[in-house]
Amino acid sequence: MNFFKALWALALCASSAFAQPVTIKFATLAPEGSTWMKVMSELNAELQARTNGQLKFKIYPGGVQGDERDVVRKIRIGQLQGAGFTGVGLGEIAPELRILDAPWLFRSHQEVDLVYRRFEPEFRSAVEKAGFVLLGWTELGWVHLFSREPIQKPEDLKRTRAWVWEGDPIAQAAFRALGVSPIPLSVVDVLSSLQTGLIDAVYGPPMGVVALQWFTRTKYIYPVPLAHSAGAVLVSKKTFDALSPEQRKALLEVGGKHLRRLTELARAENQEALKSLQKQGLVFSQAAEKATDFYDELGRKARRDLAGKLYSPQFLDRIEKALADNRKG
Repeated sequence: MNFFKALWALALCASSAFAQPVTIKFATLAPEGSTWMKVMSELNAELQARTNGQLKFKIYPGGVQGDERDVVRKIRIGQLQGAGFTGVGLGEIAPELRILDAPWLFRSHQEVDLVYRRFEPEFRSAVEKAGFVLLGWTELGWVHLFSREPIQKPEDLKRTRAWVWEGDPIAQAAFRALGVSPIPLSVVDVLSSLQTGLIDAVYGPPMGVVALQWFTRTKYIYPVPLAHSAGAVLVSKKTFDALSPEQRKALLEVGGKHLRRLTELARAENQEALKSLQKQGLVFSQAAEKATDFYDELGRKARRDLAGKLYSPQFLDRIEKALADNRKG
């Protein structure tokens, strides 16, 4: 009996020694040096330590693998195995997740947390049906307008050359509700277009606008957020299912731990980024009186316009009801 136990142990050691390490090729728009990249590097280091080097990420930062549509396509054909996505990329995979970016839907982080917590099983199921596994959410924060000229009311925005992410129906719906015809561009073309004057207004969470250097070509910040921007780290389900049970467990646990921390860091850093931008000379525009009521009504119309195209009217009803009930206390 001892002989067979020893033989079995030797076989296990040999198979482990000759097993090929698994590398997850991972793309992100986040630039080197950003908080997103620092946390992903720490996640990668812990994952390698936990799996004795048998599972790791190879990270391609700064959009070098292309826009998020390019990245989704590359994952589906096996050139990449995972990515960090904004809502735009998530919408390419599971359109119903775009409800998290719906214009003027949320009023506070508490409301954001409520919806993520209550509807997460449905979000995860939608991602898995599309052939991906959710490692964790990486919210980007409140989306503000940044412009060269002050914007105090929607009419002011009509005079700008505003950028919209090419192919993003959520942003298109928000601008359509405002009566604005924006200029569609890939996110990787925004900075150069600001530099040449093709556009003079952009939108994004403060830490993203800082990381991508868009703030260097703008002067004003509109105080009323357009939306709250979702994000997530996904890996190909095919890649995930090919891992050993121990590797899958490690990936989910280590990923979940670090990505929860990333959300906490992002919330704090967005606040700091707003202060930093003001110190560097950017100025908050003065929103028109009763702007909140105006945007609440505009948001309802914009979200209804998207119902049946990205998410079902019933799903929107349930999320809006959850928020309405929460606001009643």
